[in-house]
Parts: sequence; structure tokens; C-alpha cells
Amino acid sequence: MELNRRHFSSLLAVSAASLAGGPWFSRPARAEEPVHGGTLVFVQSEQPTNLVALLSPDVSRDVSGKIVEGLLDYDFDLKPIPQLAVAWEVSEDGLRYTFRLRQGVKWHDGKDFTSADVAHSIGIVSERHSRARSTFANLAEIQTPDDHTVVLLLSQPAPYLLGALPASEVPIVPKHLYEGKDPGTNPVNARPVGTGPFVYKEWVRGSHILLERNPNYWDQPKPYVDRIVFRTITDPGARTILFETGEAHIASTGSVPLSELKRLLALPHLEITTKGQAFNAGVTRLEFNLDNDYLKRLPVRQAIAHAIDKQAILDTVFYGYGAVVDGPISVDLPTFFSGDLPHHAHDPAKAEKLLDEAGLPRGEGGTRFKLIADPRNLYNTDVKIAEYIRSALANVGINVTIRSQDFASYIKRVYRDRDFELIINSMTNTFDPTIGVQRLYWSKNFKPGVPFSNASHYSNPEVDRLLEEAAVSPDQTRRVALFNKFQQIVAAELPDINLLSNYSYTLSHKRLRQHTVSATGIYGNFADAYFSKA
Repeated sequence: MELNRRHFSSLLAVSAASLAGGPWFSRPARAEEPVHGGTLVFVQSEQPTNLVALLSPDVSRDVSGKIVEGLLDYDFDLKPIPQLAVAWEVSEDGLRYTFRLRQGVKWHDGKDFTSADVAHSIGIVSERHSRARSTFANLAEIQTPDDHTVVLLLSQPAPYLLGALPASEVPIVPKHLYEGKDPGTNPVNARPVGTGPFVYKEWVRGSHILLERNPNYWDQPKPYVDRIVFRTITDPGARTILFETGEAHIASTGSVPLSELKRLLALPHLEITTKGQAFNAGVTRLEFNLDNDYLKRLPVRQAIAHAIDKQAILDTVFYGYGAVVDGPISVDLPTFFSGDLPHHAHDPAKAEKLLDEAGLPRGEGGTRFKLIADPRNLYNTDVKIAEYIRSALANVGINVTIRSQDFASYIKRVYRDRDFELIINSMTNTFDPTIGVQRLYWSKNFKPGVPFSNASHYSNPEVDRLLEEAAVSPDQTRRVALFNKFQQIVAAELPDINLLSNYSYTLSHKRLRQHTVSATGIYGNFADAYFSKA
């Protein structure tokens, strides 16, 4: 039976009573023993486009990982730990991966989970997912010798593969509900069936998503909370109030304005953690549509780079949280990050000179040409960056109009229709550049319709070669050198302007415990999460 809005309001009231020490909770036997009960309120800044992160790593990951699981999870040192796979082995040549699957697992509709589900899911993501296309680029064959064994055969080694299989990256979905259907339009994406600790109940668009405890979860007595309500609150001020009052229990980076973060953390009931961010290390960027008549010209992109003061963006938009970068790899990936890259210093005079030399003089009203900027309206920082860029480019004669739309419309405009000129977003590197960075610059990942792929339509054969070699090299030192050369090229050619290495955190109510127990952090399944009495 669907949850109506009045029932939704009553659930929130019950949740507030729980936090006040009401009877909603069982009394724990000792202080930190997990107890059952309660409604967990998870705040989202934008409504997801669907509820399964099968084709793209968008905000659906918050929801998806609670319902649909992966083969593996990872500890804070990024060592794999069992989820739907209980054991695994890799051949000495790195070309054969064998996974032994958990037995006795049921889909939420009662069907048995088998190796056929894993094979079908990997087949989908290897073709359609913006990041997993890189992950499985060397996949030659999937074998299922029995119901609880999956074998992946590769044409070349993939040294990152064993670290790329959490639910947030490679969700395992039921073959019986996806076979023979377009995975992009399958209605099951909006009412998912999984093996996870929480079962989908309803999605009232623009309001909330409701998940309820799976009483038949394979890892008993988990989960501990009775339900999770994901509330879509687009106004950052309203989200801030929910945390102030204790009505909201958890949210990810960008959930509240950075200008409010220090004040909120002074409240006795709130805290943040930067743990569980391994799959979140990323870079905020300005991306160009290289099919645009102006932006396809390198001097124009160089001029735009010189017109922008990255430090000013860090100081005024991000309140100093983060770090200025020149390349696409985050400082949070120190193994691969390079701080010695071509640098386009803030120099408006040089920008003016480049535009003059490019034959784009100031015309009537001092304008050289016009562009439209589409900030990804997921965090309020994206819009503020767009406003700064509009001002900075106006100083050198480029007139920028900011166009705003909801998240789903942004995805359609940018990735399906390619109706954009400048976009402002942030992209996650994940734990390895082959997974999180390659997708943005690899010419073979120019896939209109696939979100968070090579939207700029950047193509450089040498970049492709470097990325493809780094993806198969078993030598970590060699991989680091290859990624450094790659960074040198893209920092010089500017298919985008990488601005800042992101600051990632999870904001939560102190009485919500065990929400971040692995490297997947807020994208994890929350099976361990519970509310404490004190």
C-alpha cells in the first residue's frame, strides 16, 4: 500500500519523537549495542533521475545502494570485503577473475539470486554505464559455470578491476526484470527490486522516496532502522533548517551551504565525517562543448582560462574548503595527482590579447561574442561558480547568460540533446583515474545519451593511447607516468578548465550511528545504521 502525504508527515513526527527518547526504540542491552527501530531521514538537494545507479553515477547512488547490492564492498584501506560475492581469486596473468557468490539470497520479489543476474548486470554496465565502460573495456567473456560462480575473462589485464565493484559502480540487478528490455527506459529503474537491506515502497516525485526494512535480508538481524525516507529539498536554506531542528539525520557534501557549515557544527547534535569518501574524490570544472564555433578554438579556451581566478572561486564560493588544481585528478588521489602542470594564471590582459589575436574584437557594447552557461543545479556552489564566471568573462568582452534547470533537464540537455556551450559541474575520480577520469577524455566514451561521459567531444589519439595503456599496465610506476603525461596534455589543450579539488564530507545527526562503515560511505547500504539512545 502506498504511503500518502499525511502518513509521510506522521512518519517524520514519529522520527522526531524517537530522537526525543520516545518509545519507538527498543532499549539496548548496553550503550553501543545496535537497536532496531526508527525512521532515518536522508536529505537530497535534487531528485534523482531514477533509483538504480545502473547507467550513470548520479544522485541515485544515495538510494540505489540501499536496495541493490554489488559483488563487493571495501574497507577504509580499499581492501575488498564480501557483499554478494563471498570469495574471489585472480589468475597470475590477471586475465581471469572468479567470484563465488553468496547462497540463499533472495530478490525482494522472492526469486533466487544467481550468477545469471551478475552476468546480465555486468553486460549492461559494460555497454551503457559512463564509468563502467572503462572498467570493463577489456572484458572478453562472462562465464557462469553454476548458479553461484561467475568468471570474468579479460583480453588484457585490468589492475583496478577488483576495486571497482561496489554497488554504487556496478549494481547487480535481477535478470528476470531486465532481460529483453531497454535498461535505460525500464520502469523497474523507478521502482527497483534488489537484494539489499531495504525494500522500495514508493516515490512521490518532488517530495520523497520511501524504503522499508527488508525482513528477509540475508545478513540478519540487520538492518536496524525500520525505514529510510529520502526527502527532496531543493532550497539550501530549508535543508539547513532541517538539520538545525534535528528533523534531518544525514546528507552528503553540498547539502548545506558551506557558509553555514561552521555554525551548524557548533550545534551539539550535529557532526561531520570525511571518512567513506574514497569513491568521491573529484574535481569541480568548467567544461566546453568543443563542437561550438568559438570554443573549438584553443586561443578562446586559453583566454577564458586566463580570465578566471581559481583562488577567488575557492575563497568566495567554497569558503576555503578544497584546493586549486590545474588538472583533472584530485589532490585526494596523491598517487596520481600532479601539481606540475601547464598553468593559466589569472591575467585578464592576456585574455584580451588572445581574443584580439583570434580575430574576435569587442563590438557594440564591448561584447565580443555570447555564450550560455548551464550549471549542474545539484549544489548551490555550481550556480555561484556560474555567476562568478559570468562576471569574469564579461570583463574580457564575453557575454554569458546563465540558464538554470532541474537535474533531470540538465542531464537531457547536456548528454542527450547536446544543447549546451559551457557547463559547470564536479566529477568524481573514484579511487582510480581509469574508472573516474578516463570516461571524460577518452574519445571512445563520446556517447550521446550517456550521462557523465565525454560531453565535450574531446578527441586526441595520444590521450586515448595513454589512457588505454594505463588501464592495462600491471606496473603502478608505469601507470603513474602515463597519467602524468595525460594530465600534461589535457591541462594544455583545455577541453575543460579544472578549477578545484573538492572537499567531501557527510553531515549527520550524532545519534545516527554506523552510517559510514566502509569506503563507500553514504553510498553504502546502511544495513549497520541505527539510532542510539544517548
